[in-house]
Amino acid sequence: MGRNKPVLAFFIILIVFLLVGGGLGAFVLPELVPVNTAAELNENDNTEVEERDIELNEENQELTARHPALENDLVGVVEQVGPAIVQITTIRETVGYDFFMRQFRQEVPGEGSGVVFDSEGYILTNNHVVENAQTISVIFPGKEEKEFTGEVIGTDSVTDLAVIKIDCEDDVPVAELGDSDKLKVGEVAIAIGNPYGLSNSVTVGVISALGRSIPLQEGTELTNIIQTDAAINPGNSGGGLINGRGEVIGINTAIIRDAQGIGFAIPINDARKIAEELIEKGYIERPWMGIIGGTVTGTIAAEYDLPIEKGVFVMDVMPDSPADRAGLMTEDIIYEVNGEPINTMNDLIRDIQNREVGETLEISIYRDQEEMTIEVELEARPQD
Repeated sequence: MGRNKPVLAFFIILIVFLLVGGGLGAFVLPELVPVNTAAELNENDNTEVEERDIELNEENQELTARHPALENDLVGVVEQVGPAIVQITTIRETVGYDFFMRQFRQEVPGEGSGVVFDSEGYILTNNHVVENAQTISVIFPGKEEKEFTGEVIGTDSVTDLAVIKIDCEDDVPVAELGDSDKLKVGEVAIAIGNPYGLSNSVTVGVISALGRSIPLQEGTELTNIIQTDAAINPGNSGGGLINGRGEVIGINTAIIRDAQGIGFAIPINDARKIAEELIEKGYIERPWMGIIGGTVTGTIAAEYDLPIEKGVFVMDVMPDSPADRAGLMTEDIIYEVNGEPINTMNDLIRDIQNREVGETLEISIYRDQEEMTIEVELEARPQD
């Protein structure tokens, strides 16, 4: 009998545990899960459910508004915009030399992309796609590819944008332009173009960053640029960066060599303004001072015994430029414009870009360890 005591005790504990546990379950569970199903709810409960459904529906609408990619699947977006993204092929004539140094002319083919943004046949692309091209062909995608001859309406090397036009008797597909000022980092980004001649290729990523600046050529840079990880390759230049609603939000323009997932596009709001002026004038009028400079750093200042550790060191002054006529000289150090500090060459570039042609600037400089102020009247930047 003594051997059965542990077994009896075990069963007594188990019974007590079940009784206590059942009581706790009856007390606690109604607070954790709903007791009734929707079919068993009374009229008041049904009203509460309808109100919750309305709230959830409103939340879903807000979510869709915040994430436009949810409005359309990618296939629908590509079908909507793809026909308006064209392939651009060019022929440039260059001079070559044979083994005996005899000169000969050769034709060099080029490829890029473009966005049809007007029913009259106007197309946005990059300046470097059509620059110095003798012939331009525009090819629309599709089973029956249509090819047109393109004419350059205007180019702008500073923003690397150009507008070309085709003569089209029939209606052509036109891309819808979005609002790049409303972009947010993390939004879906779809790049459509013709990388390596592969017509209407599609890559997908996100907006990685906004407001980037990248150097373009000596003394100029692209500012306020969109960064994306949607794959952009040679041939994508001039193609469209698209949002989830099928709107063009940028013109793909550049990549960082040997990097992965770092591409850049010109915001469509900037591109739209440039395109309008190019169509009106054929060129972009910009203020110009006419110097080549470099940024002064603490290391450079110490090495060359310069009077300040920040500013712009004037390396060259363009002949017959506003800077030349105002008396600026090589080895001058610019440190203020109209009383505002200038710490880098990019600071000076941005300052001048935000000015107007004909505006007079007070340039504060150091020359031979002495402070001076020179007035420079900005002129229109030469087209070459």
